[in-house]
Amino acid sequence: MRYLIIISLFVGIIFTSCSYKQDQVLLEQKSFIPDTTLNKSFTNISNYHIRPQDILQIINVQNSKNLVDISAGVAGASAASTSQQGESYQVEEDGTIALTGIGRVPVAGMTRVEARNYIENLYRKILKDPLFEVKIINLKVLVFGEVKGGGIVALTHDNTTLMEVLSQGGGLNDKADSKTVKIIRGGQKYPKTEIIDLTDIKTLTDPRIIMQNNDIVVVSQNKRAVRAEKLQDFSTIASPILLIFNTTLLVLTLIRR
Repeated sequence: MRYLIIISLFVGIIFTSCSYKQDQVLLEQKSFIPDTTLNKSFTNISNYHIRPQDILQIINVQNSKNLVDISAGVAGASAASTSQQGESYQVEEDGTIALTGIGRVPVAGMTRVEARNYIENLYRKILKDPLFEVKIINLKVLVFGEVKGGGIVALTHDNTTLMEVLSQGGGLNDKADSKTVKIIRGGQKYPKTEIIDLTDIKTLTDPRIIMQNNDIVVVSQNKRAVRAEKLQDFSTIASPILLIFNTTLLVLTLIRR
């Protein structure tokens, strides 16, 4: 009996010395940052101001000719096949892009709509009633955590919502906590965390769900998934110990006989 007491104490010491894995906390905000400190450049896509290194996609929607065809005066099947995707122009460090048939023009500081109107006015020298579509194709959101397919999601149109971004990422998986979806925004200089409850119907009218360039969406585990993970960790630790304990008891029992 003395041996059993000693073994029990030994097992108890082992269990008390083992620490369980803590709940995974992703990008936890330690202090509140007032809205007034946020950089005004972090706005939704409709109000986003073009910057150097941005990539603009310019589509001529007036006819089947793209910008190359306009300057060259040549139209063909190859032009028609590429016109729907338009042409891409990277904004240089001086804030300009080199437009075909026009030359270098400044676009940095403009919104997408302002740039479109500006480019249409420039092409009125070449075209009658030009009609263009301008997109900023490098804007993105990073999605990770308990989603079926996370990663980088492009912001392809104005006023993209959190639900649309999560849908493009494959949606939430069974382990996701839909009540505490985090949006980290403001960049490295002014980081701020927004907590969004996707189970609340009022969230659909919450302006915070309109995604901004370089937002980070984090979906944490729900409590049930955390408990299941802890139980699995406990089982992983306890199983070999219990095996040793039972083996020891069996040996002592045989010795006493």
